[in-house]
Amino acid sequence: MTHPFELTRRALFGGFATLAVAPAVLSSGAAQAATRGGRMVFGRYADSQFLDPVLNDANTDIWVLTNVFDTLLLPTADGKDVQPGLATAWEWNGDKTALTLTLRQGVKFSDGSEMRPEDVVWSLNRARESGAWRSLVSSIAGVDVSGAQVVVRLKAPDATLVPALATFNTGILPQRLVEATPGATLDDKIKAFAERPVGTGPFVVTEWRRGQTMVLRRNPHHWKLGEDGRPLPYLDELRFEIVPDDATRLLKLRAGELDGTEFVPYARVRELQNDPQLRMELWPSTRVRYLTFNCRPEYRGAKNPLGDARVRRALNHAVNKDAVIAITTQGLGKPMQSFMSTTTPLFQSFAPLYPFDAARARALLAEAGYPQGFELSCMSLSGNQDDSNDLVAVQQMWAALGVRLRIEQVDSATRTARYRAKDFQMRTAAWTNDISDPSQITSYFAYSPNIDCLYSGFKDERIDSLYEASGRETDVAKRGEMYREIQARYVEAAPILFLYETPYPVVFRRNGKGFVQIPLGNNLFEGAYVER
Repeated sequence: MTHPFELTRRALFGGFATLAVAPAVLSSGAAQAATRGGRMVFGRYADSQFLDPVLNDANTDIWVLTNVFDTLLLPTADGKDVQPGLATAWEWNGDKTALTLTLRQGVKFSDGSEMRPEDVVWSLNRARESGAWRSLVSSIAGVDVSGAQVVVRLKAPDATLVPALATFNTGILPQRLVEATPGATLDDKIKAFAERPVGTGPFVVTEWRRGQTMVLRRNPHHWKLGEDGRPLPYLDELRFEIVPDDATRLLKLRAGELDGTEFVPYARVRELQNDPQLRMELWPSTRVRYLTFNCRPEYRGAKNPLGDARVRRALNHAVNKDAVIAITTQGLGKPMQSFMSTTTPLFQSFAPLYPFDAARARALLAEAGYPQGFELSCMSLSGNQDDSNDLVAVQQMWAALGVRLRIEQVDSATRTARYRAKDFQMRTAAWTNDISDPSQITSYFAYSPNIDCLYSGFKDERIDSLYEASGRETDVAKRGEMYREIQARYVEAAPILFLYETPYPVVFRRNGKGFVQIPLGNNLFEGAYVER
């Protein structure tokens, strides 16, 4: 079997040769007599919070941002490579410490103003200095303008820079508009700008009633062309309706109030596949599903059992992953084999990962001083059937060990706020790669200087040093060994409850077409349309 990394060598190092390709639509269906104009209504489980490419880490934001902002390079439809975006070509110098990108000419922001090389410089400098993803581009020493090109200078060769330039946090913003926005500081300006962001992407936000509706209109200045040779997008308007309850979203879909919706409960997939009015889509993904443990020795002033790695290993052994997969995903999932998905470059399998072993779990709890068990709490997303199924199954399995799980149902905004404030003992969670490289997920899950490892308090100094070294290592084999050790140490420490990986479930009415969700998660509506 080909190692996953070999599939992405071109993405990581292919930029060392000049590449110039005509822009392509990341769509599988929009080419066939796509209907122009009209409106698509899409049901979302939760609203966005902050539409800035740099200062966020939530998919509810990211998957809207990729429709509003463009990056210099774009991921290919299979998520394994990159293609031209706002840059039409890129070339490395001899020692691979400088990357020259040729900017696409005539690109305008959605307000009609011209995108300048200076906007690229300002945006990349901001991305490498701020946010949870700054480590993806922290190798950048500076960015210079040379006519219609920008030159990205590096502190040292970086194997991940090319795919990083196709990642949402390097989206290009209009410097002059941001700086002209009222606000005492740049952060204040960004906060105000993000309410009505201006980018070069196919859509522009025109209305936002938080927790209810977000309306995106077509960007009349978008540079990318559809299969008919005219500018994308096909839609005049994309309307997001926020409907947190899974069952209600599906009722609205069947009633014709929605054209499509995301995060279909896996237990409903087969039913929806058999509905002649609907088209149930299961998109290949990099999505992993897990429960985050707060690994600190104390939680809310009391001793926290999850601070002991033996307890975390016991809880993993006490869960029958195959049974959870059967209950929640109806067989559509498969057990996690690392903290990364099996499709992530440099993934290392540790299967069977914490196989179900009640006796081993009891022994580990007794060794840790908890022979009678204890109580835990876990935040769950209200109205989410997958959350409910997962947690009820885990709750019953842990009860056999005397571990009493209390489920806290909260809305998405509350769950996110408490997560970022580190105010949780456990939380339901899912991850999707945004880059075809292991650096992003590792920086978020395992590298403590970034966001304290999922805000969990977990720390392994050896992992931290390996991660930093891996960013400078351009030898594929050596880098692979570093990530092998990172994953092994993470699995042994068990900072999460490893559950399963699944495809992305999205359902549309039969006349809603052209939507694409690539394995990196990007929800792409540029080629979407409603057939009339």
